[in-house]
Amino acid sequence: MQLHFRKMASSGGQISLHESLDVSALVNNRKDITAISPLVADLSAISHTEGVIDVQGSLKAELDMLCSRCLKPMHEHLNIEFQEQFKQSANSDEDQEDDAILVEGESFDLAPYCEESFLMHVPFVPLCDEDCKGLCPTCGHDLNEGDCGCDNQVIDPRLAGLKDFFNK
Repeated sequence: MQLHFRKMASSGGQISLHESLDVSALVNNRKDITAISPLVADLSAISHTEGVIDVQGSLKAELDMLCSRCLKPMHEHLNIEFQEQFKQSANSDEDQEDDAILVEGESFDLAPYCEESFLMHVPFVPLCDEDCKGLCPTCGHDLNEGDCGCDNQVIDPRLAGLKDFFNK
């Protein structure tokens, strides 16, 4: 997804970008993600004066994940709003007074910025439900289906010696 400053300035209008990016390598180390669709970028780029390109639109992806508490499979639909401004920089020492991202050269690749936005929106701790109770640490029973009867009371190890004090 290359954008050229000179081509954008000469067109004076808007360029639409529709592209799919393979982002599976970005989440390879995540064992909780079982399947991922390509990231679909539906963006439009508008050239402004002073060499600024405004890119906005949406990024969409589908993820199959495992709940981090109960390990049940779940499906996550990501619909990410993307809006960035890019400004051509002749030298890298130039002060950045606005929110535009400074890029060097006549053209730049938009894909890394889309991938970064995607990574920022992938759930770090996916949950099938906000009230998911998870698994019993003793027997592994899914606590969403009911209580298992295990005694999972946590006792402070400093006071563990007093646990049976009144049983004598």
